[in-house]
Amino acid sequence: MTKDKESQSSLPLKPPSNRVWQLILLSLLVFSSALAVVYYKHQSRLLFTQLQTLNEEIEALQVEWGQLLLEQGTWSSDARVERLAREQLQMAVPEPNTVVVIKEPQESR
Repeated sequence: MTKDKESQSSLPLKPPSNRVWQLILLSLLVFSSALAVVYYKHQSRLLFTQLQTLNEEIEALQVEWGQLLLEQGTWSSDARVERLAREQLQMAVPEPNTVVVIKEPQESR
């Protein structure tokens, strides 16, 4: 028996078979794939959060734009401009008989 044990232990170790290398490579690829899935899922969540933030910002800016358009319409209305001209600048609409229309001379062709 001791001779058998000695002969077994003195046997040279043979290199791993091709099958073992394939299994190791496959395991590494599966692990890499799992890491990639986790990484890209995380990136997807970050981008979705950023998209939601930008959509909220767009909505707020659209509301502000609408308010600014309304304010612009109010500030530039003819009635308001005329009232301010009368009150602050003491301007008045001229009488029709005091209005002089000046025509621009036409160029000869």
